[in-house]
Amino acid sequence: MTDNPLLQSSALPNQAPPFDKIKEEHYFPAIEKAIEVARHNVETIKNDLAAPDFQNTIIALETASEMLGTATSIFYNQLSAAGTDALHELAEKIGPLNADFSSDIVLDEALFARVKAVYDNKNNPDLTDEQQMLLDDTYKGFVRGGALLDDDKKGHLREINQSLSVLGPTFMNNVTKSGEQFEMFVDNENDLAGLPETALAGARQAAEEREKGQQWLFTLDFPSYFPFIQYADNRELREKMWRAFNSRAFGDEYDNSETILKIVSLRNERAQLLGYKNHAQFVLERRMAETPEDVFSFLEELKKAYKPAAQKDLIQLQEFVDKEGGPNPLKPWDVGYYGEKLKQELYHFSSEDLRPYFPLKNVLKGCFSHFSKLFGLRFEPNASYPVWHKDVTSYDLYNDSDNRFIGTLYADFFPRTGKKDGAWKTSYRDQGLFHGKIERPVVAIVCNFTKPTKDTPSLLTHGEVTTLFHEMGHAIHALLSDVTYQSVAGTNVLWDFVELPSQLQENWAYEKETLDMFASHYKTGEKIPAELVQKLNNAKNFMVGWGGLRQTSFSLLDMAWHTNDPATITDVAAFEDAETADTSLFPRLAGPFSCSFSHLFAGGYAAGYYSYKWAEVLDADAFALFQEKGLYDSTAAEAYKREILTKGGSKHPRDLYKNFRGRDADPDALLRREGLLQTTEKAA
Repeated sequence: MTDNPLLQSSALPNQAPPFDKIKEEHYFPAIEKAIEVARHNVETIKNDLAAPDFQNTIIALETASEMLGTATSIFYNQLSAAGTDALHELAEKIGPLNADFSSDIVLDEALFARVKAVYDNKNNPDLTDEQQMLLDDTYKGFVRGGALLDDDKKGHLREINQSLSVLGPTFMNNVTKSGEQFEMFVDNENDLAGLPETALAGARQAAEEREKGQQWLFTLDFPSYFPFIQYADNRELREKMWRAFNSRAFGDEYDNSETILKIVSLRNERAQLLGYKNHAQFVLERRMAETPEDVFSFLEELKKAYKPAAQKDLIQLQEFVDKEGGPNPLKPWDVGYYGEKLKQELYHFSSEDLRPYFPLKNVLKGCFSHFSKLFGLRFEPNASYPVWHKDVTSYDLYNDSDNRFIGTLYADFFPRTGKKDGAWKTSYRDQGLFHGKIERPVVAIVCNFTKPTKDTPSLLTHGEVTTLFHEMGHAIHALLSDVTYQSVAGTNVLWDFVELPSQLQENWAYEKETLDMFASHYKTGEKIPAELVQKLNNAKNFMVGWGGLRQTSFSLLDMAWHTNDPATITDVAAFEDAETADTSLFPRLAGPFSCSFSHLFAGGYAAGYYSYKWAEVLDADAFALFQEKGLYDSTAAEAYKREILTKGGSKHPRDLYKNFRGRDADPDALLRREGLLQTTEKAA
């Protein structure tokens, strides 16, 4: 067991994971052993004869499972970024094992008695704000985990937690496997009319990798799927791609319908067992929004603005298509295609006009330069870190003024078999107390960007550029954390605040001052023309109603899944149709979106998808300060860094935001930015 790399102290800088030594057979025995060690540590806490206090109970609990935390973070991150069949089989064993241990902790009466004794003295003036927050989180974590239940209910809760620990990874694997089944080979070049050269080159290379070099291969990986839907003249093939993408994990061997019904039923059962009306009420108790009623009210206000704007967008698009002699009525697989053509007519540029100015290598370097200019950071490549795939790169971050080490960053950018779709930031270790010392974080951003071909580098869309800035916003939030305890470090904030640092960064990707740091033509080196940047900004709110209604619809669907009685739901598609009827401008022509809605059923966004729009209000209000003071104003940047990024979850987000901005956020900031509200001074 001692030769298991997951159980050894890492000899690498910043104690980073030794990915070159970790094998699949190491995970299960390591997690078993780590649980054994954690149990011993917990028994030591329980058997301490000294009166319970913050040090011997709360901090001791905070650090009791460090070995387990290391092993499970590596396992679940690899499951998402490099998920083999063997890893998914392991997840079915590791999930219940880990869930059972967590239940043992939170349902232990003696341990809870010690936690409660400290909590009952929570007004102790010797505790810092951060310690007060950790104490509050710890106590409420026990209560919300079932510590106050009787023995029978505790046993039932344990069974629910075990089941849910398997269902989430199952859902994720089904979406991945279902999507990977689809391959569309095209052998007639005429069927590819309209597609940009970058899409054709990528499809040709993908076919060559399958030893079908005289064809073109299109998949449901976003860098393959999206250009096809946006540019391919062949409507029949667009429909084929659209239907496949929107039917993932529905109606095939990987159908997620039953998995969804089990998940929502178990979540609801757990919530009611704990004394809540439904899962949404349980979740939102620990959110800025606080109640389902507040979330519904927020979303209804958005719907009032977005729905008429979306209807207007669709009417305008249909009128344009009619003029062009296109189909009437439009179908969903037409919207992206004709929307791009209408945008070209209105704003006189194509999305593809931007791509040559965004080679990934330059964009990444420029993104680093942006954060260096904003927060005084220095990014240094460090090839001495082992990585989990040859495409992954690694970096050390330093504070430029005093050379202080900030943390470790991995970047993993391209699609591959077994990798979850989408983009995300994750932590292998959060900043804070670890092995008796306050250590710096180990963070990764994982994306699915356009791959390079043999003739061209990876050339990003502007959407991929904003995705990079978004995920780096999350990463910087984690990396700049400056607290004592990992539980409240970095992105460990109330969930509807977590998207502020990420979405805020997207704003700079539209600014000429920022784009000039990296946007230059990959062949000529010419900087992106000011005229093209202006066109990009002119088009920023193009079909904003359509996009806003889509996000609002997803948020309402999420709330519907987690406020309705699951016993009344027997058909996923029928339920989704009913719940989205008022926010859908087309009938459903493929599988229900729920079956591939990983944010809800394989991620942390259940009863929380609204947080994207909630945080957009905050980011619109926050960026207005930088627009007023200067994009890289040192005073504004330092205040944002000091009051929000370094603090993590050590204070309530409302306090953090008010300390940064000097006031609460303006609730009208988002709709004003999107041009859906008259620009007027907000009444005091």
